[in-house]
Amino acid sequence: MINRADPGRIRLALPNKGRLSLPAASLLTEAGFGFEADDRRLFAPCHNYPLDLLFVRAEDIPEYTQDGVVDLGITGSNLLAESGVAVDRLLGLGFGRCRLQVAVPGAGTIQRVEELSGQLVATSHPRASATFFAERGVEVRLVEISGAVEITPLLGVADAIVDLVSTGTTLATNGLRPLETVLESEAELVARRELEPNRRELADHVQLVLASVIAARNKKYLMMNAPGTAVSAIRELLPGMGSPSVLQLAEPAMVAVHAVVDAPSIWELLGPLRQLGASSILVLPIEKLIP
Repeated sequence: MINRADPGRIRLALPNKGRLSLPAASLLTEAGFGFEADDRRLFAPCHNYPLDLLFVRAEDIPEYTQDGVVDLGITGSNLLAESGVAVDRLLGLGFGRCRLQVAVPGAGTIQRVEELSGQLVATSHPRASATFFAERGVEVRLVEISGAVEITPLLGVADAIVDLVSTGTTLATNGLRPLETVLESEAELVARRELEPNRRELADHVQLVLASVIAARNKKYLMMNAPGTAVSAIRELLPGMGSPSVLQLAEPAMVAVHAVVDAPSIWELLGPLRQLGASSILVLPIEKLIP
């Protein structure tokens, strides 16, 4: 059993299903937190850190975090906006990206949000939608739908929708086109406000370790030998974090150059580096990175 009374441990709520579930659990595993979980377990203690995991619906995590059921949670930005809870938003996690968008029938003539004044708009995000239209000064009649929002215009239930969009394929399949983005969403790490000092320290460490994994995902460690005379040119060529490390080799005219660079740029660098005399070029993955 999880002992909530133990001040030396903290709780983290994870989505138990849906598009955020597997990436969230994988991120914790990649960060080095050891735990065992399956579809039938509601909680799992980490055996190598004072962290207990609670597996619940992503929709419930904002409320659980605010109310102190858990100290930390991983949920979507859209769910945080919809819940209206007061929590500390610590870190964007880089997965589960999507957009909450206003969409209208593709064959219609509406080109601006303002043209929806007085119209019926179906959505499963009534709070976020109401806030958006109020800020734009557009009065619409919201129809709250729990699922299959995109089909409501075809059924004559609504004139437009506000729904989550990842690729846009579902909108196109149902004859809809996006009109405007209400908000951008991704998975986020959130914390209960006013955490006790001991729990805040543990939560800060979890945040730091997760951030180091996320920072490393788009970086590579580049190593090479090069003529000492080429260091200035190589330094100008390498994009990345700060100045590269330069180490003298046994051969006086040669040095070793080490640098952290953006992963997408690696393949564009290899040719120019070879032209500058670089050799024994190694490209290595980075497990964790603290800038």
